[in-house]
Amino acid sequence: MAASELYTKRARVWIPDAEEVWKSAELTKDFKNGDASLQLMLEDGTSIEHKLDPKTKNLPYLRNPDILVGENDLTALSYLHEPAVLHNLKVRFIDSKLIYTYCGIVLVAINPYETLGIYGTDIINAYSGQNMGDMDPHIFAVAEEAYKQMARDERNQSIIVSGESGAGKTVSAKYAMRYFATVSGSTSEANVEQKVLASNPIMEAIGNAKTTRNDNSSRFGKYIEIGFDTRYRIIGANMRTYLLEKSRVVFQADEERNYHIFYQLCASSHLPEFKTLKLSSANDFLYTRQGRSPVIHGVDDTKELSTTRNAFTLLGINESYQMGLFQVLAAILHLGNVEIKDKDSDSSLIPPNNRHLTAFCELVGVTYQDMSQWLCHRKLKTATETYIKTLPRLQATNARDALAKHIYAKLFNWIVEHVNKALITNIKQHSFIGVLDIYGFETFEINSFEQFCINYANEKLQQQFNMHVFKLEQEEYMKEQIPWTLIDFYDNQPCINLIEAKMGILDLLDEECKMPKGSDDSWAQKLYNTHLKTCSLFEKPRMSNRAFIIQHFADKQVEYQCEGFLEKNKDTVNEDQINVLKASKKFDLLVELFQDEEKATSPTGQVPGTGGRTRLSIKPDKGRDKSSKEHKKTVGCQFRNSLQMLMDTLNATTPHYVRCIKPNDFKLAFSFDPKRAVQQLRACGVLETIRISAAGFPSRWTYQEFFSRYRVLMKQKDVLSDKKLTCRNVLEKLVQDQDKYQFGKTKIFFRAGQVAYLEKLRADKLRVACIRIQKTIRCWLARKKYLRKRSAAITIQRFTRGYQARCLAKFMRRTQAATIIQKYQRMCMERKRYRQKQAAALVMQTILRAYMARQKYQGLLREHNAVIIQKRVRGWLARCWYKRCLVSLVYLQCCFRRMKARRELKKLKIEARSVEHFKKLNKGMENKIMQLQRRIDEQTKDNRSINEKLVSLETSSTAERERMRGELSRLRGVEEDAKNKGNQVTLLLEQLEKLKKELSSTQKEKKTIEDWAQTYRDEMEKMVSELKDQNCSLKKEKDDLNRLIQEQSQQMTEKMARAIVEKTQQLETDLNEERSRYQNLLTEHLRLEEKYDDLKEAMVSSNVSKPGHRRTDSTHSSNESEYTYNSEYAELEEGSRAAEDVTRGIDTSLTLKLQKRLTELEQEKQSLRNELENREDQFQRARARDDVEFKKARGAELEYESLKRQELESENKKLKHDLAEIRRSLLGNAATGAGAPGSPAYKVVLEQLNASCEELEVRKEEVLILRSQLVSQKEAMHHKDEKETMTEPSAYVEDVSKLKDAGELKQAYIGLKDTNRLLEHQLQTQRRSYDSEVESLRGELQNVKEENNRQQQLLAQNLQLPPEARIEASLQHEITRLTNENLDLMEQLEKQDRTIRKLKKQLKVYSKRIGEMGAGQTEGQTSPGQMVDEPIHPVNIPRREKDFQGMLEYKKEDELKLVKNLILELKPRGVAVNLIPGLPAYILFMCLRHADYVNDDQKVRTLLTSTINSIKKILKKRGDDFETVSFWLSNTCRFLHCLKQYSGDEAFMKHNTQRQNEHTLSNFDLAEYRQVISDLAIQIYQQLIKCMENILQPMIVSGMLEHETIQGVSGVKPTGLRKRTSSIADEGTYTLDSILRQLSAFHSTMCQHGTDPELIKQVVKQQFYIIGAVTLNNLLLRKDMCSWSKGMQIRYNVSQLEEWLRDKGLMVCGAKETLEPLIQAAQLLQVKKKTDEDAEAICSMCLALTTAQIVKVLNLYTPVNEFEERVSVAFIRTIQTRLRDRCESPQLLMDTKMIYPVTFPFNPSSLALETIQIPSSLNLSFLTRV
Repeated sequence: MAASELYTKRARVWIPDAEEVWKSAELTKDFKNGDASLQLMLEDGTSIEHKLDPKTKNLPYLRNPDILVGENDLTALSYLHEPAVLHNLKVRFIDSKLIYTYCGIVLVAINPYETLGIYGTDIINAYSGQNMGDMDPHIFAVAEEAYKQMARDERNQSIIVSGESGAGKTVSAKYAMRYFATVSGSTSEANVEQKVLASNPIMEAIGNAKTTRNDNSSRFGKYIEIGFDTRYRIIGANMRTYLLEKSRVVFQADEERNYHIFYQLCASSHLPEFKTLKLSSANDFLYTRQGRSPVIHGVDDTKELSTTRNAFTLLGINESYQMGLFQVLAAILHLGNVEIKDKDSDSSLIPPNNRHLTAFCELVGVTYQDMSQWLCHRKLKTATETYIKTLPRLQATNARDALAKHIYAKLFNWIVEHVNKALITNIKQHSFIGVLDIYGFETFEINSFEQFCINYANEKLQQQFNMHVFKLEQEEYMKEQIPWTLIDFYDNQPCINLIEAKMGILDLLDEECKMPKGSDDSWAQKLYNTHLKTCSLFEKPRMSNRAFIIQHFADKQVEYQCEGFLEKNKDTVNEDQINVLKASKKFDLLVELFQDEEKATSPTGQVPGTGGRTRLSIKPDKGRDKSSKEHKKTVGCQFRNSLQMLMDTLNATTPHYVRCIKPNDFKLAFSFDPKRAVQQLRACGVLETIRISAAGFPSRWTYQEFFSRYRVLMKQKDVLSDKKLTCRNVLEKLVQDQDKYQFGKTKIFFRAGQVAYLEKLRADKLRVACIRIQKTIRCWLARKKYLRKRSAAITIQRFTRGYQARCLAKFMRRTQAATIIQKYQRMCMERKRYRQKQAAALVMQTILRAYMARQKYQGLLREHNAVIIQKRVRGWLARCWYKRCLVSLVYLQCCFRRMKARRELKKLKIEARSVEHFKKLNKGMENKIMQLQRRIDEQTKDNRSINEKLVSLETSSTAERERMRGELSRLRGVEEDAKNKGNQVTLLLEQLEKLKKELSSTQKEKKTIEDWAQTYRDEMEKMVSELKDQNCSLKKEKDDLNRLIQEQSQQMTEKMARAIVEKTQQLETDLNEERSRYQNLLTEHLRLEEKYDDLKEAMVSSNVSKPGHRRTDSTHSSNESEYTYNSEYAELEEGSRAAEDVTRGIDTSLTLKLQKRLTELEQEKQSLRNELENREDQFQRARARDDVEFKKARGAELEYESLKRQELESENKKLKHDLAEIRRSLLGNAATGAGAPGSPAYKVVLEQLNASCEELEVRKEEVLILRSQLVSQKEAMHHKDEKETMTEPSAYVEDVSKLKDAGELKQAYIGLKDTNRLLEHQLQTQRRSYDSEVESLRGELQNVKEENNRQQQLLAQNLQLPPEARIEASLQHEITRLTNENLDLMEQLEKQDRTIRKLKKQLKVYSKRIGEMGAGQTEGQTSPGQMVDEPIHPVNIPRREKDFQGMLEYKKEDELKLVKNLILELKPRGVAVNLIPGLPAYILFMCLRHADYVNDDQKVRTLLTSTINSIKKILKKRGDDFETVSFWLSNTCRFLHCLKQYSGDEAFMKHNTQRQNEHTLSNFDLAEYRQVISDLAIQIYQQLIKCMENILQPMIVSGMLEHETIQGVSGVKPTGLRKRTSSIADEGTYTLDSILRQLSAFHSTMCQHGTDPELIKQVVKQQFYIIGAVTLNNLLLRKDMCSWSKGMQIRYNVSQLEEWLRDKGLMVCGAKETLEPLIQAAQLLQVKKKTDEDAEAICSMCLALTTAQIVKVLNLYTPVNEFEERVSVAFIRTIQTRLRDRCESPQLLMDTKMIYPVTFPFNPSSLALETIQIPSSLNLSFLTRV
């Protein structure tokens, strides 16, 4: 192609520049052949003239089209040259923040000097299993390629990481090893991958240091071989090291540091364990202060030492060896501080008592005298004698430094050796991947022996790299059957020969080292004489005779100073000093350092392995004989041999190259220095790769890619069915020169520049098409604008005329309305005036009439009161007169009667004195005495009664008298009141006169007030009219305010609603997190359980050949829960087991008798309790019918209870008797010596007897409790009615009368006393609980009051706030309240969880005890899925006499057959198609119902346990089969629903039929088993999700991203070499239809299996989350997918998924919301990205994306066509600024392993159990329908 076609106007070129290396310019004039210059315009608008070289006439490099800039692979560029490569790297690094770029087979890594979040586990998982070209460039992609090729090609791999110091080599190698450790894992429990990673901090501590270019520069090279087994899991590692920079131990340049370990020790010197090292600050030691930069910014040396020590421990180097290592390091520091002074010109000395030398000697265990002597002296040996020679101060100082370097090198070797020993394994290594972290080219102001060796190694590596690149190019051409010619590339073999060939630099150096008088100057002269004239690559500096220049590859000339070459090559040290150290007896580690390698011991106790195959720095062995000294190899010779070994290893592996670039020398983040970058690109071989590629056909397109990209350049007639032929025809027309391209088997190969030419043709055609489209659109827009204007003008005219007509009509209506208003206004005024006058007259009349009525009423009231007073006074006076008269009459009567009595007395006295009378009286006296005596007695009695009556009468009369006195005083008071009232009447009359006067004056004043009121009324009418006007305006304001208030209230309501919704969502999120955490724990538990099963199977398989009895595994699952026995039965079982243990060695018959009696007692007690309950029920029914029957039943019941009590007491007596017999038997046995006191058997028997005694005491307490119940019942009956109180005591008396002997009565009395005490204790307990409850209620009341006061205060404060602040305050208060409630609920939940865990542990213990007891009573073995038949005590099982169906009966021996046929061997396909859904679940539940019906707890437990274990077993066996997992998920959920539906709980029985409610479980509560089965369902669900994920994973990226669902929309860009044939596996291409078909298959399978609809929705939601997460993650890691057209493809694919959801009726399951991040990412690719408004729109649109994801998409956005624009850096920064306040996770990728927490909503079945038929195909004929 002619230059005139390419160098046209507006073509862009690169021209050299002194500052930026290359500068972009644009041609302002077409170039013509023969022109001597080009007219150019720079990017800043400056016009220049670029003159061409008159000799070569070479034109400047052309610039690639903008769409090719920023490519992942540099070989995809159309123009391959240095400026294009440099510009592409700069754009990716600065604009897109991408540090990795492919250059063919090389990964170029630029050090960002900033921590990036692109190395997490999620990124590793994203790159795992991907082809190298499918994802964006990354170190993980190279590591994955090496790992995959090792597994596929069965060939060892190598990753070669090189670059300058500070370029990031160590970090890249570390991340590569981390990738291998993460994706492969280890085969043993030793965590080899962790040990491999743990070696990094150790090697960094002892081999890395701060330099001027890098804070963590590796000062040695290392090659780590990571070994893998046949399953490609890490089994071990081995490390080789090269050329440790020992000189850094004793010298550091400015702004540099020694090795990190020294500063870590100094920073940790304050720790107690380091006090013996006598260290201090790093500035106190010569070896650590020379660089004057002891601190690295952002690095804590103390923490780093802790990390190093932890790594030592992980690798098995124990604490004692670690402290030994630290002692050696501290000794080196103290040795550096030993000051050597001049003694004279030829000798030196160390002052005595030098504290640093003393510390050195104490640390290494040598004597001060020996070390001080041999630091200043040297021993010389001749053939006959030995001389001791003094050393000058300078030589002594050098000898001291040489000793320090030698010790450190030995220590370095020892650590590497033992790290290798810790990393080796006994497993045979199948293959390995080597990671080479080696120094790049180094050029300093002074280059010495180390730089010479480093550059020599890089020459060898560059040669190997060139050969490998050339080989790959050749293989590619041969594969595509393209003729190729030899490509001329730079061969650096001459430079290598100069260094390592015979008579080369190293050879001459070794020869000079053997010379006795050899020196650096003589060696330099030999170099000049040998190579100066014969080799063009060797030069001599003009101004120096002690230096030489070598021209390395890429025109890199390096000047080396000869000074120190010989000494460093010899690597000599004073042998006497070494002998002193070897003689140390206190420090074994130091002696071990200087022993031969095979004699060293391992701190881990392992046998020395093959680690440390290459010694890092070679030292002469002073202990060898003289012949060994003569053959000692120099450092250069050994380095050459180890380098050759490395090259052999690399040549035997498949290499992968990582070239690290240092962007600037100032360690600035994302700062790019073009000069430094281009220097490194030339040195590391990247440009050489480009040159080799450019020499051939660098651009390569598949036929499909070419057809898709350049379809626009074809005409319709050119398009044929054969796309290969179509491409041939089109290319022949477009490109005339046949040499510019070649057709391969699958690709088209283009020369450099041809793709740019084709892109120019494509852009021109698209530009013409765009102009035509713009023309048509502009015409259409102009016409639309004209039509809109015309329509607008017509509309304006119409509206104007209408407005005028409306104004006229409005004026006429207003005139008429004004007339009507005036008429009605006048009428209203007159009517109002009349009504005011009428109202005033009525008011006056009302007031006057009311006054007159009040006066009349008051007069009548006074007369009435006066009459009442008169009546009361007259009555009182009459009563007083009557009483006085009555008293006088009584007094007169008494006086008269007294007089008559006195007269009669006188007469009787006279008669008594007469004799006749006495005689008469004495007649019959004897007969009458008795009568008189009786009469006297009667009269005495009468007198007594009369006296009593008299006393009572006196008391009553006294009371009456007192009452009358009070009445009299009251009447007197009334009289005084009457007098006062009379006085008041006079006063009232006077006041009436005054009031009349005041009334007249008031009437006068009233007239005055009426006149004033009339005036005031007129004024008020005016004011009212004014107020009405104001009122109208206020009404308007009120309406406005009301409207504003309504709006604010509506806003507040909406805000509150939003807040409530947000709070609800937060609570739902917390709940889902708790569920997810619980289900993750279940997953972890399942994983550990599977691991345990695997280990158990391995142990079983290893013990199969061993004879003897093998114990059967326990049938208890780790997560099953057993049925809980009642307390009495559990105690009985324990007692039985205890008795059985006793009988094994003592009296068996008595113990069995005791056990039998206890059993009978328990049974009788249970039966008596049942009968007692039945009696009480009968009693209640009888009382409702008839009172008489109730009394009889009650009496019989009490009588029966007394009989029961007597029976219990008799049984207790028998038990006591049995116990006494046992004790006697024990005493008898003790006499024989079988169970002597203190013996184990005797102790066991005593313990069992004590347990039996306690059992008897428990029975006695139960008897007492029964008695107390009888007493309480009788007392209750006594308080109810009198009849019951009459019958109850009589019955009780009858009951007591039956206790015939006094002993029983006494015992009953004692029982009653105990019962009273018990009741008193219970009463006190209840009283205390009541008091505590009252106190708590008072506290709660106080809290409520405080809360009420606080709420009132808050309300008062809120009312004072503005509405917005009020809303915020209320929201804040509500949030605080809900948070507190949530915390309280969480605390309660934690307490319940702890209680549940505690109860579960107790339950497991009890279950284990019961299982052991049952196992001890059975004979024979138990099967793994079935419990043994243990003797069960008879229990009263109530039978329902009904026609009952819906149960299946089976025998215990058929349980294994049931599980095998129904679970293990069942084929889901046949059951799902031919039978009802969930049939196995129904059958299992019907079997369970029968076990519950017969009250067989063992059968229930074994059936449930076998079912759970069998389901786990089938899932473990066929867990990858989606149909099997789905089938058992459906059946497990159905079984769980059946357990709930028929549990008897009211919450689950609402939807049951009456028949189903009759089928509920009657004996057992299986709530805990429901939880176990729910956990099993969760595990099956997670297994189902993993199974679906494994099926969908290969389809998602291909179907959602790569496949073009809309043909022709996506443009294909050049791909370069990124998709290498070795990385692409042959597999079918998946499309979106493939995904939809798979989703439909999943859905139909679950529907066939009868899966719950809600569960299907959750599964579909999880499926869509996986699709969205995987698609978005790949989009974020693939730059070629981030384009506008790809966004359209994604949105179309998402719409197809939504359509699938609509077809299946699943739009409300939440699946669509899981795709929201992907939808927003697709929208982000399509929206405009220029202005601030666009940034605001993006921020408001992308709410489901994180800031990191948004920025990543914008950085990756790549135009496919020339008309698209890149996203500017300023726009991305604007987005970052706006999103800065977002609180979100910094994680870039979505978690594809996340599983939503699953729930199982209750879904009852309408299927009746009795209608289920069992098909014969299930082979369950042994089941019997009940």
